[in-house]
Amino acid sequence: MAVDPASAVLANPPVAQTAMSGLSSGEASARLNKDGPNAMPDTSAHPLRDALLKFWAPVPWLLEASIVLELFLHKYFEAAVIAGLLVFNAVLAYFQEGRAQATLAALKGRLALNASVRRDGGWKTVPATQLVVGDLIKLSLGGVVAADVHLVDGSVLLDQSMLTGESLPIEAGRGADTYAGALVRRGEATAQVTASGIRTKFGRTAELVRTAHVVSSQQKTVLRIVRNLAFFNGGVILLIAVYAWMHAMPWGEIIPLLLTSVLAAIPVALPATFTLAAALGARSLAKLGVLPTRLSAVDEAATIDVLCSDKTGTLTRNELSVTNVRPMPGFDGEHVLGFAALASSDGGQDSVDAAIRSAASHKAVPDLPKLTHFVPFDPARKISEATATNANGAEQRIIKGAFTAITPLTTAAPGAATMAEELEKQGFRVLAVAAGPQSSIQIIGFIALSDPPREDSVSLISELKALGVRTVMVTGDAAETAKIVAHEVGLDGAVCPAGRLPEPIRPEDFAVFAGILPEGKYDLVKAFQASGHGVGMCGDGANDAPALRQAQIGIAVSTATDVAKSAAGVVLTEAGLGGIVAAVKEGRVTFQRILTYTLNSVIKKIVQVLLLAIGLIMTGHAVLTPMLMVIVMITGDFLAMSLTTDRVRPSAMPNSWNVGKITGAAIVLGLCFLAFCVLILAVGQFELRLGIEALRTLCVVAIVFGSQATIYALRARRRMWGLRPTTWLVFCSIADILIITVLASRGIAMAPLSLSTLACEFAAAVVYGVILDGIKIPIFARLGIA
Repeated sequence: MAVDPASAVLANPPVAQTAMSGLSSGEASARLNKDGPNAMPDTSAHPLRDALLKFWAPVPWLLEASIVLELFLHKYFEAAVIAGLLVFNAVLAYFQEGRAQATLAALKGRLALNASVRRDGGWKTVPATQLVVGDLIKLSLGGVVAADVHLVDGSVLLDQSMLTGESLPIEAGRGADTYAGALVRRGEATAQVTASGIRTKFGRTAELVRTAHVVSSQQKTVLRIVRNLAFFNGGVILLIAVYAWMHAMPWGEIIPLLLTSVLAAIPVALPATFTLAAALGARSLAKLGVLPTRLSAVDEAATIDVLCSDKTGTLTRNELSVTNVRPMPGFDGEHVLGFAALASSDGGQDSVDAAIRSAASHKAVPDLPKLTHFVPFDPARKISEATATNANGAEQRIIKGAFTAITPLTTAAPGAATMAEELEKQGFRVLAVAAGPQSSIQIIGFIALSDPPREDSVSLISELKALGVRTVMVTGDAAETAKIVAHEVGLDGAVCPAGRLPEPIRPEDFAVFAGILPEGKYDLVKAFQASGHGVGMCGDGANDAPALRQAQIGIAVSTATDVAKSAAGVVLTEAGLGGIVAAVKEGRVTFQRILTYTLNSVIKKIVQVLLLAIGLIMTGHAVLTPMLMVIVMITGDFLAMSLTTDRVRPSAMPNSWNVGKITGAAIVLGLCFLAFCVLILAVGQFELRLGIEALRTLCVVAIVFGSQATIYALRARRRMWGLRPTTWLVFCSIADILIITVLASRGIAMAPLSLSTLACEFAAAVVYGVILDGIKIPIFARLGIA
């Protein structure tokens, strides 16, 4: 159960009682037993359990039931083939799913391994996992804060960008609070632990990552398709059973008939096709510097219509730079920068000083005084200073720091306060620079620093807009700073007030969400999803991890922490954000490939069951057998997976898996396929006077030839000749046709048919494909399938 850090502090001795000696070993041990270690619990599932779960889903259930029936009928070969298909699907899924435990491992790895803690009146080094609330610890340069703490002495410069999203390091002194995972960039301080383990801000982030979960569109689509097929085909199978029983068919024929019906209804290769299409899309993205960490993220990229983008490190470069230099009257910008550089540390870890020295190096000033003494930044006084001598040997004092800290040390400067206020209102971090003899130091100008936008941010947002994806900024920064950056990258719109998110909330209501905590980002993603949007979340820090995990597709930029990369579905391995556009485009290509296979699969399953029902009425027998259905599964379902390599035309707008419309289109187009198969059966029975065994061969060949015609008619949303098929698709089509032709002409596993009969059947399939190509266009237009 989560405990508020403030209440945890109150429940233990206050700072005054432990500030000098810290806790005793006995008290620390008691608190450790009560509160648990300063770590996150291991919730990883056993690999065997994960593997077994792949056999527990609707499609595996149907295959497993079929295996049992085949064994009951002593059809061991058929049972082995179906078992092979079952294992193939499970193995493919097992090796491609799940990243939550990797995220938690990365979070654990980021925490400090050891900590310097005061116990029994002396300082000692202990594992960070043994820290408890009330412990007194030391924060030193280069260290990682091991728990949430309250500073009781000293001062430090803290980098909390990976926790709060704030790009600028902050000065923290006595009375300040900081969080586990922050980095100490400068200084030394003593602090008291206020929260440990999962109760820390970092721990709550980890817990959000663990619990964050959104069912992928792929999972929901497969389940809904299987459900719809189960309802429809289950009803037909029930009618078949009733018809057979009422017509006194022997149980020796009824059971194989029902088994054939069940096999005919299973979209056996559908889950594997989703996985294979996503894997091929992932391989294409990897060549473009985009690395999917979860395969489902590839086709999820096609569905997003909102991108929640972090500011720091995502839309900006996450590095301070001098944006503006405003000299006071009588001075110029070059001298202001030059004097400021003299009062800046050289080679230290202070990002402000590094930015100023870098800017000054590009604007050399020949008459600058020579540095004789430098005093580093003092957090208490909020200034750094230097002493220098000019060419005449006169000594000058140079001061750099906050305007309010420098003003008492200088002579009055009219207009200085107005100038500083103007720069601060623009969202800049403003430093005043003063110089002169000790007796008459005056402000010579101001330096404004900011985290500049990436060069490609404007073009990225514009291109995403053209693709139907709305971008909103989600950041922990202050509203004024966020609004300025948003305007610079082309996000003009309202800024959501800080605090609780309004309800209901829509992406078009605001362009910027500022002052958002990790929980807020997570809640915002869920709120957008609840309103029916597909959400992409782009970020780089540990604070983004829960939202990255919850979004349909989480995108970690190239500079992201391991935590963010583990939580994300996609990692950009190259600088810049162009990979997001590539992911969206490739996702839509993958979506179209899967959509084509799904349409063909649903059509075929509906037709096969209905053909069994109509064939039973026409002939009094099952026109397909379990063995023939296994052949159709192998030659049809799995060879049709070559559609995952096909050339497609991606849609201009975001896609969505509207299973109702897909099913509707499949039923209408399936009736055309059914009419073709019934016509072939009727010709064979009434014109050619074929026996039941030959009619079965005729039907299975009609299904295979008709399926190929359906594939080529439906692979493009427009005319079939608009896009040239890939070599793999053509090869698999030829293989499918040749396999069934050889089996049918040689009488292998079925009654033989003459080559002339097979040729006529093939010609009829070609005519059917051309007709279907014309029928599909108004159907797709009516149902909005693009």
